[in-house]
Amino acid sequence: MTREGSHLEQEFLQRKKDGVRLNKYISDSGLCSRREADRLIEAGRVRVDGKMAHPGEKVREDQKIAVDGKILQREEEMILLAVNKPRGVVCTTEKKWGDRTIAEVIQYPKRIFYMGRLDKDSEGLLLMTNNGEVLDQMMRGRNCHEKEYRVWVDQPVTKEFLKGMAKGGIPIDRQFTRPCRIKQTGENHFSITLTQGLNRQIRRMCEYFGYRVTRLVRVRVMNISLGDLKAGEYRKVTREEQEELYRLLSGQEKRADKRQENAWNTKNRE
Repeated sequence: MTREGSHLEQEFLQRKKDGVRLNKYISDSGLCSRREADRLIEAGRVRVDGKMAHPGEKVREDQKIAVDGKILQREEEMILLAVNKPRGVVCTTEKKWGDRTIAEVIQYPKRIFYMGRLDKDSEGLLLMTNNGEVLDQMMRGRNCHEKEYRVWVDQPVTKEFLKGMAKGGIPIDRQFTRPCRIKQTGENHFSITLTQGLNRQIRRMCEYFGYRVTRLVRVRVMNISLGDLKAGEYRKVTREEQEELYRLLSGQEKRADKRQENAWNTKNRE
């Protein structure tokens, strides 16, 4: 492990004996993300040594943390999986009309969560982890992490279509798409790299120009690629991939904070 990789892993896992924030302790247990942990604390469902917890509280390793009466144990092993989600499988735990969930497909022995869902009709790379810190970092839209897809549509791809998709500005749920990279790879298919995660974004972008998606496969998230994984299979993300992922997330977070600081300074100068 490189010195940078070691430092960044410690930054994310923060195994400090002098105490960590309660929401982080809960996320490290594999129960949920830090945001969801905050909601549990605010709802009065968390107790520390038998007493009602409060937001922002710090806890030590020797204290007893309980959620809805169940004592938590922080997960010692960092789990990060690359999964090939098959078409027809849902990411959520809610089942409707006999849906198969991704948890049922891979049957991993420990509780893990997906990062950046794929809808039921889409397939390809899904990252799953037990680390709430990494999950939170990747789910923040401001961090603009790249996701690459292979897309098939119901009619020939034109230059006008590619130009319109790449330009951005397509309205989706009162937001606008960011500019993106797109490249034709065949008469009826293309590759596209996004830095957003709007609801059914690619399908709705295509519909805006009169196209219907017939197949959609995610092949990359940041530095982690689908490779030759078969549908329904998973692999552990390598140490080298993890280190690069930590480096990218750390850099994106710093850039996002800088943009936010610049925006605040500009606003207050006006």
